[in-house]
Amino acid sequence: GDYFKAEAIKWAWQLLTEVWQVPKERLYATVFAGDEGDGLEPDEESSELWRSETDIDPDHIQLWGKKDNFWEMADTGPCGPNSEIHIDRTPDGSGGPLVNAGDPRVVEIWNLVFIQFNRTADGVLRPLPDKHVDTGLGFERMVAVLQDTDNYSTDVFRPLLDQIGDLAGTRYDEASPEEQIAFRVLADHARMLTFSITDGALPSNEGRGYVLRRVLRRAARYGRKLELADRFLHRIVSTVAEMHGDVFPDVAQRVEYVGEVVKSEEASFDKTLGRGLELFNSVADSLVGGAEQANGDGSRDDEQRAGLISGEDAFRLYDTYGFPLDLTRVMAEERGLTVDEAGFDEQMAQQRERARQSAKFATHTIEADDWTVLDQDSDQEFVGYEQTEIETTIHKYARADGVLHVVLTRTPFYAEGGGQVGDRGSIDGTGFHLQVEDTQRVGDFIVCRCPDSGAGELVAGAVTARVDADRRVPTTANHTATHLLHRALRRQFGDHVQQAGSLVAPDHLRFDFTHFKRIEPDELLAVEAEVNLAVRTDYDVEYYDSGFDEAKADGATALFGEKYGDVVRVVAVGAADDRYSLELCGGCHVTRTGHIGPFLITSEGSIASGVRRIEAVTGEAALHLVQQQRQVVQELSQSTGAPPAELAARTAELQDEVR
Repeated sequence: GDYFKAEAIKWAWQLLTEVWQVPKERLYATVFAGDEGDGLEPDEESSELWRSETDIDPDHIQLWGKKDNFWEMADTGPCGPNSEIHIDRTPDGSGGPLVNAGDPRVVEIWNLVFIQFNRTADGVLRPLPDKHVDTGLGFERMVAVLQDTDNYSTDVFRPLLDQIGDLAGTRYDEASPEEQIAFRVLADHARMLTFSITDGALPSNEGRGYVLRRVLRRAARYGRKLELADRFLHRIVSTVAEMHGDVFPDVAQRVEYVGEVVKSEEASFDKTLGRGLELFNSVADSLVGGAEQANGDGSRDDEQRAGLISGEDAFRLYDTYGFPLDLTRVMAEERGLTVDEAGFDEQMAQQRERARQSAKFATHTIEADDWTVLDQDSDQEFVGYEQTEIETTIHKYARADGVLHVVLTRTPFYAEGGGQVGDRGSIDGTGFHLQVEDTQRVGDFIVCRCPDSGAGELVAGAVTARVDADRRVPTTANHTATHLLHRALRRQFGDHVQQAGSLVAPDHLRFDFTHFKRIEPDELLAVEAEVNLAVRTDYDVEYYDSGFDEAKADGATALFGEKYGDVVRVVAVGAADDRYSLELCGGCHVTRTGHIGPFLITSEGSIASGVRRIEAVTGEAALHLVQQQRQVVQELSQSTGAPPAELAARTAELQDEVR
């Protein structure tokens, strides 16, 4: 809102022609020509500003329609005209007619989007009260212009291409056109994987993780076109880090971890590829070369006649062996075959429907009109860090699907978040009693969910809100224990260890973390011992608000992928001169680590490529576990006649006798 068209156009021109010295006669500006069908007027303001704020050749200002010069991110929402800057790289500077023609000699390098409308659901464009600029300049394209070469021959990609050439024994400039495509795919994909994994994403079978897995496997496939040895892609990661680490420190700091994740995924794909290729080749062999796959009457199936890999087979390659559709398509084209992609999409839709049907969860959509307001004070205050029982009032409530949703003006109930489960408890008012079974955050409010049966009619006035302390106390102990565990893991294995998920419940904790190797039993015992040492040290635990940048500067650990505001809550374990752990966290914690009690790891294992999971118990749950295990040992000792220390040897003897 601080500047708009005039400044954006003037500054873009200054940067291009004065700072970077791009020849003015090579630049063209396109402006929105209007659209009668949408009732949009031509953007004459931008046309005039190009003339008044710059010294561009007026003949180089071109008008284009909605397809090229009106920006919308969706059917509704912010939108507006845009003004693009194109550069003519034809030898004789005759590229004016080639603007927006798809010719690589005349390309767009900058787009100035003037966001001035909001398109409503009925298609109407309404002016925004504040106007904004969304400016996007193509970094690689701009470097190519400044270095007078193509995108992949610039400093941005050349070191990667050189390293790939070293690995392949073939220089990029000497490679065939098909091989050069493989070079470029590997360089581009290695860069994307390095940055994405650094930012906390990991290859998996869903969401962004599946995008990474597809990209990595596509790169691995192209590597085979260069006859590269298996598991080569991780070697390129270090070059990406060397090139970009000074600008993106996280890339340099996590280069070893990223390389191990990529290497692990490559190894996994090698195994999958071998098994999947057997199926693919079996299907392809039955289709290639006009093989007579005769039916009883001597005819052939439609797929066999057309050289078409069925949607079922393509989906089986995807679902069982992890072959993305585009990989199957590429391999099919190499054999002169095609893929029934519509059939694949149908199989995929059926799988999604099965997954949807099997998901057993209830959703409650509450519209604004469904709420009954009892207290007009719309601001809500959370006081649950310090208090678990308070006098307060009900701001509003709503009923949906047998659930009563209650919003308090002041609330001690912690809403599920940061891995910590939502609080339970009770709300008592005049003539009614509510049992809180869960607490969730919905928009700006913390909402208590209560069974609607027998609750009584809710009325305005004071209520007593009580958090179930029997659940909250062990939950807070488990939450602080996850911080101690995180720190112990980083001390044991290195700073590549990052939290990748957690569950903090009253009876146990679950902690997912990035690590690319199997954890040996003695290593796990060392981690457990360190956490218990931190508990016995009885560190002070304090929490305070801080600016995000200040907290990071102090060394606070933040979670990758988590969105933080300018002000964050910091949880510090240990005094400043004896700090054990410092993390950004909005959860509930003990005041001293000694309150956690004994810490016992109950399980550890891999849950995804590069991600492992530890489950543990603390306090009373840990005590009960020890008592149960001691009882089992005593019973075994009595039944075998061997003292506890000799149980393992006695069991081995008995097994030998049974054999």
